[in-house]
Amino acid sequence: MSPHTIRSDIHAVSRRAFLERISIGLASVTMLPGIGLARDDEAYWRQVRGQFPLRPGFSLMNAANLCPSPFVVSEAVAAHTRDIDTDASFQNRGKYADYYRDAITRLAQYMGCDRDEIVITRNTTEGNNQVVTGLDLGPGDDVLLWDQNHPCNNTSWDVRARRLGFSVRRVAVPANPTSTNDLLRPFVEALQPQTRVVSFSHVSNISGIALPATELCSAMRDRGILTLIDGAQTFGLHVVNLHKIGCDFYAGSAHKWFMGPKEGGLLYIRRESGERLWPSIVGMGWTEDLVGAPRFSTLGQRDDAMCAAMGRAVEFLESIGNDRIERRVRTLASALKAGIAERVPGATLVTPVSQDLSGGVVVFTVDSWDHAAVFEQLYREHAIGGALLGSDRLRLCPHVYNTIDEVERAIGILSHMRL
Repeated sequence: MSPHTIRSDIHAVSRRAFLERISIGLASVTMLPGIGLARDDEAYWRQVRGQFPLRPGFSLMNAANLCPSPFVVSEAVAAHTRDIDTDASFQNRGKYADYYRDAITRLAQYMGCDRDEIVITRNTTEGNNQVVTGLDLGPGDDVLLWDQNHPCNNTSWDVRARRLGFSVRRVAVPANPTSTNDLLRPFVEALQPQTRVVSFSHVSNISGIALPATELCSAMRDRGILTLIDGAQTFGLHVVNLHKIGCDFYAGSAHKWFMGPKEGGLLYIRRESGERLWPSIVGMGWTEDLVGAPRFSTLGQRDDAMCAAMGRAVEFLESIGNDRIERRVRTLASALKAGIAERVPGATLVTPVSQDLSGGVVVFTVDSWDHAAVFEQLYREHAIGGALLGSDRLRLCPHVYNTIDEVERAIGILSHMRL
């Protein structure tokens, strides 16, 4: 089989699968506001679920950690991998530079930024660490962190600070915020004249609290302070426009809400901030005249199939509609929070009820429970996949492949737990 035939097969198979699995009924679907969903709408979302290889009867609500890829993405990865394995010549692999550029273009349009401000990484951890290790910081400088950051956006700063001598401080926000100002004020009040960077998770993976990123970045920019957003819990879920948010750096993972290929991610580097950042990895293709995000893309041999499939993942999300995805997940999360609060005896929501202060992450606790036992029982007896946080919190994160019936079933099971 010639390389041309393989390339044709990749696009033909992927396009057929894409059209067959996702095109039916997309244009006619109308989302309804609120927790309740009309039957016709649920029929549509069952079609969306059918685009994923989830086993029947299994309710995966773990999007904050790992999501399945839709068939159209996993098939693209497999087809591109077979193509490379069949012919790993320079000639055949040359086309993957075009696929990479196409993926970058799609990602930039999807994220509301320019293509020379985006680089494909392996995950959020790699993106965060490119910033942590790339900034010129030293004794006398101060970095302010949210105490609810993921470790890759907290511990990484601690390790770097021990080597270079700058200070790292953490800021806490109210456990039960009632307004965006409740979340913004602690950061502003914690600033010092020597603060150079504020680094925070867009949405916390341990509480589900969503910080007011646009307001926070604006307040820091007015003071000449750089901002790094860990977007692991918003990339692929929230409608994110990086130019409007105004952050200097943003990192995200493809394997979470984006539902993309595994070991893929992105790093956004605001054009005006690029010169403040040194590349941590310099490899083949580096030249002194590289500018913007391409300075951070000389990473050696890449998984070309993954990079190519990043563009296909954007295509899948946009076929559903970015606004529709965010509304759907917020609908499911709101239904889940309401059901837990009203029907699970002794339950306390850690995540705010307000959609303005939260996203798709739902965290809760029950004083009388053995949470580890509940976590195992949900999976082994009821086929519900969630997450255990420490010893006293559970996290459920529904996504577009979940139905309202799955959410109702989960609430019903939780309401009868006695552990």
